[in-house]
Parts: sequence; C-alpha cells; structure tokens
Amino acid sequence: MSVNVHPTAIVAPGTELAQGVTIGPYAYIGGRVRLGAGTVVQHHATVEGDTHIGERNMLFPYACIGLETQDVRYKKTSPEGAFPQLRIGNDNIFREFSTVHTATNAGEQTLIGSHNYLLAYVHVAHNCTLGDHITISNNSALAGHVVVESHTVIGGFSGVHQFCLIGQYAMVGGYCKVTQDLPPFMLCDGIPAAVRSINKVGLDRGGFTSEMIALAGHIFKTLYKRGRNLTEALEQLQKHPQAASPLIQSTIAFIVNSKRGLTLGSAQVSKENLLKNA
Repeated sequence: MSVNVHPTAIVAPGTELAQGVTIGPYAYIGGRVRLGAGTVVQHHATVEGDTHIGERNMLFPYACIGLETQDVRYKKTSPEGAFPQLRIGNDNIFREFSTVHTATNAGEQTLIGSHNYLLAYVHVAHNCTLGDHITISNNSALAGHVVVESHTVIGGFSGVHQFCLIGQYAMVGGYCKVTQDLPPFMLCDGIPAAVRSINKVGLDRGGFTSEMIALAGHIFKTLYKRGRNLTEALEQLQKHPQAASPLIQSTIAFIVNSKRGLTLGSAQVSKENLLKNA
C-alpha cells in the first residue's frame, strides 16, 4: 500500500509516513511526526510536535494533535534534540476539533493507548495518560496529568481536574465536575461529581459475570453506603472472603495510590452542602 498525500497538504521534511497513510486536503504534518500504517489524517487536520501515532488511527477534520502544551510553566528552550512528547497507540478515533497536547517538559510524555474514541471538541491536556477502550464524549476536557484507566466512559461537557485518577470501567456522567479520584467500577454524576452507584451497564458490556457485578456492588456499599471512614472501608475489603479477587485488589490498589482523595458519595456531598449553607 502506498502513501496517499493530497497535493494541497503540507508535510514537513523529516516526517515519517508508513505504508497506507492518507493525508487529506489542507492538512498539516510537522517534521517530527511519525504516522503508523493505515492512519488517515482528514482534511484540515493538524499533527505537530514530537508525536508518534500508531496504526489505523483516524483524525477527523480540524483535529489538532500534538500541539504545544498550554501549561504556563512551559519553556521553549530544551536540551539539544529533546522535546516534550506525545505517544498514541493504534485504532483510535479523534473526531473534529479534538485537541491533544504534548507534555510540558522535554522527555516527558502525554500517552494515549489504543481503541479509544474522542468525540468532537474533546481536549486532552499535557502529561495525561489514557489507557485503552475509552470513550470521551463531546466537549469534555481533561486537565494536565489526569490518568484515565481502560474501559471508562466520560460523558459530554464534563471537566476533570488536574492530577485526578479515573479508575477502570468507571463512568463520569454528562456535565460533571470531577475534582477527586473516581474509583474503578463506579458511576459519578453532578456538580460537584458524586458517586451514585456502580457502572452496571459498563460492567455488563465488559463481560462481567453476575457474581462479579454483585461483588462490585458490595465494594460500592462498603465505600459509600455503610457510614465507614476510608480506613475502616479498606479493612473491610481486605477481610472479605473474596479479597484476592481482581475487583477488590484493584480497588484497594487504587485507594492506596490515590493522591487527591476519593470522589464523595451523593449523601456525603449533600451533607457538605447542608453544612456550608447552615
């Protein structure tokens, strides 16, 4: 398969294009970019920076991938040959006007895995890390250093605060303001975001058995429904007969590694609001 570059596209010297790459009309590809086999850059899309994109990715019109970070700490001067990086896997879709930025400092990376779907006007900021099979709906934004684990869904018009961690198989509802870490398998909604339940639909679609979904429900109740503090909840999970299961182990590891604290439950958020308005 040959490379197909439209005559009106601009491909800077130094660009590496694998077999089967297609560059549409008026697209721009910078000189440090590598595009993997079968990747398609549609008309008016832009790929810049030290950006490596894997195979069979699709960039829709006006997508801007690999642009310079918006981090105010960014300094254009860097060691010779070292640049902030963006690395993207295979089979991702970037819809129109989506933006993904390189990291802030030379040698650092923004990372996106494979089989992800970023809808129109989605923004992924510097130093973010995304896993695989993630869907981010229209107009949502991830601030710098956000980590999104695999098989998650982020609803439209939602914002995630910098350094937050979104666990695997979690779901962020539409129009959410996420300022703390969202544990795996949970569903949050609201402003501020509050955990409402497990992400049952996502677990069903992910092939989880009824027993596994019931265990996820138990984790939810342990963390949010039984009036325990986080230390007590962790102790209960560690004592559970199925404590060695991947669901409980991944939840415990998530909590231990959390740096911003967990997203509150809906009852906790309501109580906080009552106290503030008292």
